[in-house]
Amino acid sequence: APICILCVSIKHKSHEMSELSDKIEELLKVIAKENDRLQSSKNELEKILDHTAKMLSSISSYYKQRKDEVTARGEEWHKQIEETVKKLHQELDDMQKEHEAVLQKQKKEFEELIGKVDEMNGKTVKLQKSKNVKEMQSFVPVIQNRQTLNEVSQYSFPTFYECKIDPNYLQTYFGCVEKMQVKKMSLLENEFKERELPGRRISEIPTVTSVIDTGFPANEKNKNRLYNMAVTDDNKVWMGGEGRELKLFDLQGHLCHTVSIICNGFYICMYNKQVVYSDTLNKAVRMISDTDTVVTMFTTGDWKPYGVTSAASGDLLVCLRKDDQSKVVRYSSTGTVLQEIQYDSQCQPLYKEAAYVTENVNGDIIVTDWEKKAVIALDRLGIFRYSYSGVSYSTVTTDYVGHVIVTDVNGDMIHLLDRDGRFLRYIIPDGGIKVPRCMCILGDGEMMVGECMTGIAKRIKYLEE
Repeated sequence: APICILCVSIKHKSHEMSELSDKIEELLKVIAKENDRLQSSKNELEKILDHTAKMLSSISSYYKQRKDEVTARGEEWHKQIEETVKKLHQELDDMQKEHEAVLQKQKKEFEELIGKVDEMNGKTVKLQKSKNVKEMQSFVPVIQNRQTLNEVSQYSFPTFYECKIDPNYLQTYFGCVEKMQVKKMSLLENEFKERELPGRRISEIPTVTSVIDTGFPANEKNKNRLYNMAVTDDNKVWMGGEGRELKLFDLQGHLCHTVSIICNGFYICMYNKQVVYSDTLNKAVRMISDTDTVVTMFTTGDWKPYGVTSAASGDLLVCLRKDDQSKVVRYSSTGTVLQEIQYDSQCQPLYKEAAYVTENVNGDIIVTDWEKKAVIALDRLGIFRYSYSGVSYSTVTTDYVGHVIVTDVNGDMIHLLDRDGRFLRYIIPDGGIKVPRCMCILGDGEMMVGECMTGIAKRIKYLEE
């Protein structure tokens, strides 16, 4: 821009003057900051784009599997149900077209977003070289107004549910295909921001600060006693073990309350301040009300429920098994299926024997697989992140900073991992721990760990100032 020659040649004070280099530096800082913001979102966009592309590449095999299930069911009844099979095939074909359309649209949107981010980056690089002030000034509002991704729709594949056949009501009883579920998953940058415990470090020798004798009996087969536990908001702990009751202890070991249930307390969690458990025998998830009444939240059809945990979204994550199949399902409180996780992007089963499940602070869904002797983690969209092997009959939990904590029954120790599944160290308290199976985080750098065969629960301090 033109500059007054008097401002340069003599002490002319009628208007202010600034150095051009200072203005360039100021504008470049703004542009660089905004460009960094856009580039930080690119990895998330590319990850979701890659997952969408993989889903598209494998979509035919998924729908072929569903068609095969329908056909297999139809062959049991031959001509009597041929029309019903054709009708369900048509529904699946329509669903496939709809599913492909929404995925193609999402794929195109992500490609366009990434293209725009790359375009902003190219302009930024060009301006950094040219140092053209006018172009920089006009570009600042453009890059500031460029939005990053706020949410993405998640689409699950349809599931075929068998029903008993009544010849008079074939359409009703032959079976039904549940349509794909769509749920908005927030991707706001700070939603799963890391929580920090200032000044804390892992103890070299974790200490046992108190011991609770839960008093559960031993079963006849393998003498197991204590199976699972869950901590309440007021720092009491529900315990489940051999025998059809749940027990509530305070941290000093006093038994505060006992409720009767209709199965052993293998799998429990806290949900809306109530204790919830999986009834594997009767294929249901149940809750204990304030009046100690057992309330059925929902049933799980032909699948047996195992590990259960509450999610930050207010949903429940449940491990389900049927025959040699395993999956993790996200349910609403009323039993609506919101998400199913069973196969990877190559249509291969993720789990062989899903047992326990937890959710980390970054949204990862972490499952212990007893047959694989491994911990398997997926992100909140169901995309595989990592696995950690070498742990037997393990349970898993996480703490406030995202540590993944895994019991090892055969190893008599606890494995401490970081949030990306990298091994940090073993936790073995003074005096040791025997056959640890269940655990929960108490806060303030402490955990409660249960010895399966002794029925003893140990309060262990594993983080220190």
